[in-house]
Amino acid sequence: MVPSSRTPRHYHLIGIGGTAMASLAGLLRAAGHTVTGSDENVYPPMSHQLRELGIPYREGYAAGNLKPRPDIVVVGNAISRGNPELEAVLSEKLPYTAAAVVVKEEFIRGRHSLAVAGTHGKTSTASLLAWVLESAGLNPSFLIGGIVENFGSSFRLTDSPYFVIEADEYDTAYFDKGPKMWHYLPDTAIVNNIEFDHADIYRDEEAYRFAFERFINLVPGNGTVIAGWDSPIMHDLAPRSWAPVQGFSYDEGVGAAEPEAPRDPRPEIRGASSTLRRPPLGNQPRWTAADVEFGTRTTRFRVLHEGREWGTAETPLAGAFNVRNCLAVIAAASAVGAEREGVLRGLASFRSVKRRMEVRGEARGVTVIDDFAHHPTAVRETLAAARQRYRDRTLIAVFEPRSYTAQLREFEDSYIAAFREAETVILAGLFHPERYTAETAMDPHRLVDTLRRQGKQAAYYPDVDEIVHCLAERLQGGEVVLFMSNGGFGGIHGKLLEALTASA
Repeated sequence: MVPSSRTPRHYHLIGIGGTAMASLAGLLRAAGHTVTGSDENVYPPMSHQLRELGIPYREGYAAGNLKPRPDIVVVGNAISRGNPELEAVLSEKLPYTAAAVVVKEEFIRGRHSLAVAGTHGKTSTASLLAWVLESAGLNPSFLIGGIVENFGSSFRLTDSPYFVIEADEYDTAYFDKGPKMWHYLPDTAIVNNIEFDHADIYRDEEAYRFAFERFINLVPGNGTVIAGWDSPIMHDLAPRSWAPVQGFSYDEGVGAAEPEAPRDPRPEIRGASSTLRRPPLGNQPRWTAADVEFGTRTTRFRVLHEGREWGTAETPLAGAFNVRNCLAVIAAASAVGAEREGVLRGLASFRSVKRRMEVRGEARGVTVIDDFAHHPTAVRETLAAARQRYRDRTLIAVFEPRSYTAQLREFEDSYIAAFREAETVILAGLFHPERYTAETAMDPHRLVDTLRRQGKQAAYYPDVDEIVHCLAERLQGGEVVLFMSNGGFGGIHGKLLEALTASA
């Protein structure tokens, strides 16, 4: 445990280039601590953020990076035994801990924690929530796994009692295999959706589901669970909450009927003088959208709370998934007493997050977009949003199957369906294919053949430069090229823009 202290310390972060770790580095610096770090292959936007903050880090891992001796070493969740820097930490018995523990003890304890969880949309929803609370005058601190364009940062430290945190379900560290979100002391907890992911650390859907069940169980009775009612698993987990539940839904097929609560062997806690019971679930969902209009520049919809008119929301965000994100934010902001007009102003003025449908540039009449999508559902929803925004233009999807889940054969059919909105699909090379067997790995050739039989143009190019050459040679102007990867994708966005500009 890292006790909170106002005494300046020297924190050294192993794996500082990850989105969460780089953001934590900024928070620690803002709190007056000395921060150093190390990593390999640090890429934008976090490399830019660290440089702008003046936080020094060394490329590569080595025992020498631990000089001068830090007070506390923070071990990133991507760091494992065999890393020379970690081995030196263990050999020299330096104090070490996980990033999530530092966040909890240094920044969240003593504040109201608004924790945003779920398989998809955590970064976008947490960013939108932070900006909406800012627009409503609540001045929140936040720590988010992406650069929020309205703030120009992925973190902020204020004297506000509110702290917005992106609550990731990935494991905490090599010595703590529980999810990071269990550390974040949630008071207001958003759970957008639950769908099996991170197959590298969760053995099956049941284990993945349990991570969220326990997260919900951590919310105190005076808190609030904001539940994505379009996710069927939430119908089972919500009745287990000891905090009041506010469901939200965009699915027109979801009615406001109360589901039957599952039997619980411990439905109440008996004390010497009282009995504590779970609050009634009531009719769900409480928050819904109606008359949704997807325009080329904005999305507009009526917001209903318990069937009654709450207001009309307008946002520059595209796609059905962003309507759900907006509803979640409205519910969470309302739960902490945010003023309605401020909430609506925040929705209307939100400028998104880097690497979430981010337009990286235009050249030779071609629009180049970068997105973090990697799960089949995220790919499908991102392409649907792009189609809504760019209705009459040719949409080219370029996808790098980089995450462990993305490269599993069991998801091939899901990807075929996910690419429906694209006229052309290009698959990039698999990331560390040695992790898979012939039976478990995605077969990009088979996937491309299936897409071609459906009438799409499709190709597999394992090399980034080959993709750039192919696109630069064939693009005519007017196309939208949407790159999707949860990594840096070899700087492909800039390479394509440079190639198009050079040939203009």
